[in-house]
Amino acid sequence: MYAIIKTGGKQVKVEQGQAIYVEKLEAEAGDKVTFDEVVFVGGDSVKVGSPVIEGASVVGTVEKQGLQKKVTTFKYKPKKDSHRKQGHRQPYTKVVIDEINA
Repeated sequence: MYAIIKTGGKQVKVEQGQAIYVEKLEAEAGDKVTFDEVVFVGGDSVKVGSPVIEGASVVGTVEKQGLQKKVTTFKYKPKKDSHRKQGHRQPYTKVVIDEINA
């Protein structure tokens, strides 16, 4: 059984026992999180939401919070002696999926 959930402005396909990386959630390591916006559930019986499935949820455990690798941007204007270097590390949350309730 698998499900497609919406979190952090993105849609993620999840299965039980899978570890996923999502946009940062306000939760500590070891906390349980519930994703209520389930768009699709597949397996023996298929359920499609319009836009979400009522009463369906996905429960997971937060494993850790972290930062992705640094992305460096460099802008410059030729012949103007103007340049700008900037770095960014996007925060993420690693979640292990415990169960899919559909």
